[in-house]
Amino acid sequence: MRDLPLPLALTARLSPVLVLACAGWALTSGPAASSDPGHKSAQRSQDARSPQDAGAASAPGPSAAAKTFTTAPAPCAALAEKTITSLVPGAKTAGKEIPSTDRSVRRTCSWNALKGYDYRWLDVTFEIMDSQAEAQKSYTERTTDKSGGGAVPGLGDAAYSVVNLTTEDKQQTREGLVLVRVSNALVSVDYNGSDFETKKAPGTDEINKGAIKAAREAVAALEDGRAKS
Repeated sequence: MRDLPLPLALTARLSPVLVLACAGWALTSGPAASSDPGHKSAQRSQDARSPQDAGAASAPGPSAAAKTFTTAPAPCAALAEKTITSLVPGAKTAGKEIPSTDRSVRRTCSWNALKGYDYRWLDVTFEIMDSQAEAQKSYTERTTDKSGGGAVPGLGDAAYSVVNLTTEDKQQTREGLVLVRVSNALVSVDYNGSDFETKKAPGTDEINKGAIKAAREAVAALEDGRAKS
């Protein structure tokens, strides 16, 4: 069998680069005690607080907690070689990192190959947010936008997967998306495939399981530091 050229829609495929804005915050102390004699009673009540009460009042809130992850890891080192060869037959296991405007907050690695008539594409992206709250907000917005999927139990703090089928010029492509939140980081996987001989797409189960497998490895790499910067 001879290799066929990729459809224009696939060769023109671009990976978006997201520039994340970093926002800070400040903690302020409570109001200063008034020297007005009319406020002496309130001042005595404030002075009588226990050390535990004082500590609780000065403790930073959840939004001020230190970030669990401060930089995006190297995405091309996130997956095992056997996983890449299994999900993207014929692809170079080293992958190709997509240029980013700020590699400390967003990094993506891509693998793709056409073996015979079977085409597969896999992207793994790490994004670092300023806080858990910001990561949760982005996670909620993106999973709401990609409706029709479901939760993935036991993966990160929250995980969601969805599979969609598209058809262009009678050629089917099935795409699986997995988004995972781990503290203040987001891990996303995009896995899709086509058969250019039959013009059919791989099954939903194959694409969904492949995307989830890649997501589990990427999350493990993020958490244990195997994907080094």
